[in-house]
Amino acid sequence: MATTAENTNSEKRSLSFVEQMVEKDLAEGKNGGRIQTRFPPEPNGYLHIGHAKAICMDFGVAENYNGVCNLRFDDTNPSKENNEYVENILNDIKWLGFHWGNVYYASDYFEQLWDFAIWLINKGLAYIDEQTSEEIAKQKGTPTEPGTASPYRDRPIEESLALFHKMNTAEAEEGSMVLRAKLDMANPNMHFRDPIIYRIIHTPHHRTGTKWHAYPMYDFAHGQSDYFEGVTHSICTLEFVPHRPLYDKFIDYLVEKNQAEGNTTDYRPRQIEFNRLNLTYTVMSKRKLLALVNEKYVIGWDDPRMPTVCGMRRRGYSPESIRKFIDSIGYTKFDALNDVALLEAAVREDLNARATRVSAVVNPVKLVITNYPEGQTEELVAINNPENEADGTHTITFSKNLWIEREDFMEDAPKKFFRMTPGKEVRLKNAYIVMCTGCKKDADGNIEEIYAEYDPQSKSGMEGANRKVKGTLHWVSADHCRKAEVRIYDRLFRVENPGASDIDFRELLNPDSLTVLDNCYVEEYAATMRPGDYLQFQRIGYFMADTDSTPEHPVFNKTVGLKDTWAKMNK
Repeated sequence: MATTAENTNSEKRSLSFVEQMVEKDLAEGKNGGRIQTRFPPEPNGYLHIGHAKAICMDFGVAENYNGVCNLRFDDTNPSKENNEYVENILNDIKWLGFHWGNVYYASDYFEQLWDFAIWLINKGLAYIDEQTSEEIAKQKGTPTEPGTASPYRDRPIEESLALFHKMNTAEAEEGSMVLRAKLDMANPNMHFRDPIIYRIIHTPHHRTGTKWHAYPMYDFAHGQSDYFEGVTHSICTLEFVPHRPLYDKFIDYLVEKNQAEGNTTDYRPRQIEFNRLNLTYTVMSKRKLLALVNEKYVIGWDDPRMPTVCGMRRRGYSPESIRKFIDSIGYTKFDALNDVALLEAAVREDLNARATRVSAVVNPVKLVITNYPEGQTEELVAINNPENEADGTHTITFSKNLWIEREDFMEDAPKKFFRMTPGKEVRLKNAYIVMCTGCKKDADGNIEEIYAEYDPQSKSGMEGANRKVKGTLHWVSADHCRKAEVRIYDRLFRVENPGASDIDFRELLNPDSLTVLDNCYVEEYAATMRPGDYLQFQRIGYFMADTDSTPEHPVFNKTVGLKDTWAKMNK
């Protein structure tokens, strides 16, 4: 028995308009109370966060109403598809935390679609057109002017049948002919003006090899695949609104065919559309993302600057944060441009609860504790996550020679500078209170070393050691740390909405979207972390070990800062 979305969550929430429509169908007893959805990606690229929104809806509706969501690869264009994309799509969906009922392919239905096309030809509802693509486009008319009929529109059924079979041979030339549905050339919906439903492609298919040379178009394969599988709700994005009448028309024909063959079931899937996810300083076009990869503007589909799911995973986003962000922006009937800062805020909030705190210095300067015994070390206890006591602790080594952030020292500091400056005290986190006594400079006036004295009675946790100082600094022991590479990411594009610009998107790329810092130091515990371990570099931001990281050469990606500094910098 189906349930409501509200009952599946510990707290009640408002239903999206899609869920309201689903609940209405359930209340009316449609499809026997059965809920079945599908997520139908084309395996011609990697999934991005826009796909993640569709995944959350498709799988979420199935989960919330005790239904099933199947995964179906729309593999009807072999010239752009391959198994690499298939495998990564599977991995991304699992990483996001969803589970499909079955895995299908549009190619599973090539025989059924072929038979349906032949039925349409025999009914006088489809014909072979031998015009060029330019001629077909021209005679389709405009949204305000009707199209003109193809000279092949009334060719004999037997002739179209013979040519359709010829289309599916190696001898047929690509572009020489197409199969078109015979609908209405005057319909104000351009998709109804005798749409192309089959074309010739000779590229071997990643599953069927060279068995097929004629391939169905998306509008012909999609709705029929939904029908063959028993989908009850075909949930998609708003650009498919004008396609819906065609979707329904082909389903009508398919029902008519089945009833003529003795199948009297009047079941039909229902298409529902919602708004796409668009982010500022980002492009979501798969064509443009592919160009960025192929033209080496990024290091690959999983570049941490990319909006791909695998790029966000590599950067250090958690699947939970992505899902929370998508849930927060909701589903509507209106397209909008969402501020990427909202996504980063969701990531920041989620990682605060799960990230292990470690010490790292990304712009180092040497701090020498002059009165600390030479050769002495101490193992100090550091809390892994103050938000979760169960995460435990680890130790960090304290010694005479430390690294601190260069920005944490100022020789001639203003009154409200509460970090290290001569004559003032600060606390070294988890360690001692120290007083700065001076510094050493090179010939150009650059700070080479800073000197301080520690108070042996001020160790954190020591009785009576809790006297107040206004500044607390992080540090690592210079003799007990690992040199590391840190990659800092900025917006990939320098304009807010690159997808809407008339300028080539390549010219809008931010030349400073990646900064590599190769003289950083992390505590030894941090160097043991691997991709998938969420970290907070204290006082700096959230980070994750990159896939390039090795024990000998740790590499970390900055996921997001502790605060949103972008808004301040760009006011």
